[in-house]
Amino acid sequence: MARGWQLQQVQFIPRPISEVFEFFSNAANLERLTPKTLRFRILTPLPVEMRKGCVIDYTIRLYGAPIRWRTRIDSYEPEERFSDTQLEGPYRYWHHLHEFTSVEGGTRMYDIVDYEVPFGPLGVVARTLFVRRSLEQIFSFRRQAIAEIFGSEAGNGVLA
Repeated sequence: MARGWQLQQVQFIPRPISEVFEFFSNAANLERLTPKTLRFRILTPLPVEMRKGCVIDYTIRLYGAPIRWRTRIDSYEPEERFSDTQLEGPYRYWHHLHEFTSVEGGTRMYDIVDYEVPFGPLGVVARTLFVRRSLEQIFSFRRQAIAEIFGSEAGNGVLA
């Protein structure tokens, strides 16, 4: 674990890596992968040119409160991986690695999120009571949405 806590998810998608990577590197598809309750909205004008150094602005609602979220693409390697780091948002630290591997019959996708919560000891309590469960629910929704979009099985691949 690089910092704080880590959430990992692995999912098989029965589609070629080129198709899968293209979908996930298109910021316009993020809304489809986010629960409606978060009221996720991209503020950066679309289409976003995905590349290293690209900054993307969003708004979400957490526990009813509107939050601006800004991320920067730190790495971008077509058909292999890309990662983003939160510059502004609800976490003290957030780094999300999206990794793709071509396997027989399709693509294996890995989501690895390293995160820290703010507010010191109070943040640790909040993480225990709310944050961890919320992230698991968000990534469970994401997993199910991916399964519906690509015709794969959702299964249970969240490891927090």
